[in-house]
Amino acid sequence: MLFDAGRKGFTDFALPAAVLKLWEQFFEKEESDRYYKTILETSPWRQRTRKMYDRMVLDPRLIAWYGEGNDPWPAALLEIKDRVESQCGISFNSVLLNYYRDGNDSVAWHSDTLPSSGKHHPIASVTFGETRLFKVRHKTDKDIPQLSIPLTHGSFLLMGEQMQYHYEHHVPKTTRDVGARINLTFRISDKES
Repeated sequence: MLFDAGRKGFTDFALPAAVLKLWEQFFEKEESDRYYKTILETSPWRQRTRKMYDRMVLDPRLIAWYGEGNDPWPAALLEIKDRVESQCGISFNSVLLNYYRDGNDSVAWHSDTLPSSGKHHPIASVTFGETRLFKVRHKTDKDIPQLSIPLTHGSFLLMGEQMQYHYEHHVPKTTRDVGARINLTFRISDKES
């Protein structure tokens, strides 16, 4: 596969009031290629619809979900989860898979929804496939510069729990001729009571 794995490295973005850390080439190129192919071919991809203004629209990407009480996790996802948890020391119990098929697929500016517990949790984001920009901006302080982070094949980005309170993020559309990207966001889902 011809995906750009970038350069091996670690960046702590040292954001005010939030943790944001990036490990590039967290997964070696060969294993990233294997995970990309396996996840692409075996995940139960679907396209959600959502209400936007006064009409229903298709989300501009495909998703799949694994969590507690859901289908058993495939071995590849468990392997990736174990590596991520070993690095950051956080245990996750669910994962949202996003499949960006080309440059037209995206996700708008947002902060993740507040869980039912009323407390945000860390999110571990792993990318396999085409490099796409991940943009981050502070919700209220416009003096804090916006970030444009290229997430490369095999990279791992950790967002601390404070990120969702203070910042929003998005993956913009691009007119460049880009290939597909699979993004895994490992999460802590509050148990239903």
